[in-house]
Amino acid sequence: MSDITLGIIGGGQLGSMLAISAKKLNIKTIIYSDDPDAPAQNFCNKFISGDYNNKEKIIEFVNLVNYVTYEFENIPFETLNEINKLKPVLPKPSVNRLIQHRLAEKDFVNNLNIRTTRYASVENKSEIEALEDLLPGILKTTTLGYDGKGQYPINSIEEFNGLDVDYSKGYILEKLVKLKKEISIIITRFNDQKYEIYEPIENKHEDQILKFSKIPADIDKKIYDQSREWAMSIAEELKYIGTLCVEFFIDRNDNLYVNEIAPRVHNSGHLTINAYNVSQFENHVRAVCGLEQVPLKKLSNATMVNLIGDQISEHRKFPKFKDNEFFFDYLKKEIKEKRKMGHITTLV
Repeated sequence: MSDITLGIIGGGQLGSMLAISAKKLNIKTIIYSDDPDAPAQNFCNKFISGDYNNKEKIIEFVNLVNYVTYEFENIPFETLNEINKLKPVLPKPSVNRLIQHRLAEKDFVNNLNIRTTRYASVENKSEIEALEDLLPGILKTTTLGYDGKGQYPINSIEEFNGLDVDYSKGYILEKLVKLKKEISIIITRFNDQKYEIYEPIENKHEDQILKFSKIPADIDKKIYDQSREWAMSIAEELKYIGTLCVEFFIDRNDNLYVNEIAPRVHNSGHLTINAYNVSQFENHVRAVCGLEQVPLKKLSNATMVNLIGDQISEHRKFPKFKDNEFFFDYLKKEIKEKRKMGHITTLV
């Protein structure tokens, strides 16, 4: 075991897979989560549960680790910033604060001359009439929300007026793209101009939750190159350390748009565990802990299917898989509708 201990904030499946990858590198992990039943406690060396504003518990956690990272965005900036005064937090808290706010994130991307869908801030109901040219669109909270939470499809001004939302909390209206397909780029930045970048992943969603991912993506070379170039530009501008995901839309005219940035490892990258010599999780741990960069090598094409809600039950009861199929049970105690419970990767 090395002398490095990595602290991970958040105890979901991404934290679990980070802990598994760290163990492979002989790095100890301590996970801090506000959920006492967090499944990642099954995979780490030590688990601490407490509120993200509990200073005593946070200090206990920080004193036990050398580096700190996080597995999801919705952690108070103040908490990450205070931790960063004591131990390095990577990605930087300022990156997380930017990406926590959808309007700031969109402005950041556009300022890099990278295309996003058209959008506007909505701060009160009186602004609605002036935004008709952004319909059909999706109204989203500017902060919090994932897997479709805090999002409202809007097709007309009448639907807009019928919504019962508190606009003072901050919303953004994004014009819908005539969607052909969705892809994502997973990239790990180690430091200036040093990257490991995975090939574009094609994704399909059901009820705004990722259901299916595959490599290779069925895209042309122009989209392939442009998506990688834009992801590198974003990572470099952020001075990012660790693994980052950029989600893209492709419209029916083969125009590419950045949908959003995830400052962490990502669900679509689960297939990298089996399809590459180094997974997105291992690369994140390597970058955050200052370890050696290992050149990526693709081992196989692959598909990944998320097991949502009760879809996990059959596989728990009758775990029968072929040699090219890899089942991961997130070990969540409670099965809930629309909850990601596990996944199956198939090498093809």
